[in-house]
Amino acid sequence: MEKNLYISSLLDVYGNFLGEKQRRLTEHYYNEDLSLSEIAENEGITRQGVRDLIKRAEAQLLEFEKKSGYCKAFSNLKDAAERVRKGENCINKLLDIIDNL
Repeated sequence: MEKNLYISSLLDVYGNFLGEKQRRLTEHYYNEDLSLSEIAENEGITRQGVRDLIKRAEAQLLEFEKKSGYCKAFSNLKDAAERVRKGENCINKLLDIIDNL
């Protein structure tokens, strides 16, 4: 299972919508860089159990983003703000993004 920074970002935004155990195990894996085996040992469950919980959490996080699009909008907002800082005229783009939040 390849670690994905995108999932870590989604976890930061939508993590509170997951169950306590799902969130905790997913945070251990993505944010603390623990292996599945390390998490399993710490939690007293099987490696496969950890993997299954994390995979379900990933699917839920992706579904939350698919429905709300908040992370994508936030990323677009940051990009547009950076362009404004560089002197580009994209105020309308910023306003469109904000209007759609």
